[in-house]
Amino acid sequence: MINQLKESYGHIFEDGLLDEIVQVGTFKEIPEGFKMMEIGEYVKSMPLLISGVIKVLREDNEGDELLLYYLEKGETCSMTMTCCLGQKQSEIRAIAETDTKLIMIPVGKMEEWTAKYKSWRNFVFESYHNRINELLMTLDSIAFYQMDERLTQYLIEKVRVNDTDIINNTHQEIAYDLYTSRVVISRLLKKMEQLGKIELGRNYLKIINL
Repeated sequence: MINQLKESYGHIFEDGLLDEIVQVGTFKEIPEGFKMMEIGEYVKSMPLLISGVIKVLREDNEGDELLLYYLEKGETCSMTMTCCLGQKQSEIRAIAETDTKLIMIPVGKMEEWTAKYKSWRNFVFESYHNRINELLMTLDSIAFYQMDERLTQYLIEKVRVNDTDIINNTHQEIAYDLYTSRVVISRLLKKMEQLGKIELGRNYLKIINL
């Protein structure tokens, strides 16, 4: 675990903090599609991503979802930290977008390390900053962009985080992430195919030229 930890966080954390993470952290391997956190659950630990991607979603009163952001290697979830420190129930759902490796840190260590290690404080503040910027980008896309623009950006981001031009999602799953209907997504994807931007298959699509 120490080698993987140093590869992902050695440039961020000092050696003393890395040693403590190894002592108290729990290493986990999460398969693609696994629900790691559910809305309403109490959070007792926070993740440090070693590899893979996690998508974080919000749900409305009717059960419809909206993709908020992705977590990648070398990152953590600031909303998880907030729930940990405040001993509050989770307001997000977290699902493994790809096979993921991570280290779970007990909530009790977060405050201790904030006081003890400058690198941890900087990491926490940077995480909050990055997540707020991503939330603002999500808000901007809903408020200012047409659905075809949002869909294009969504597909580009999926290609980036998964490192493949094949997207293995149904039209309904894409619609859930973008907080819209399957009919709208299917119509826009068909139009994109006609323009030569994508190739549609059964429960997948291939990016050609976005």
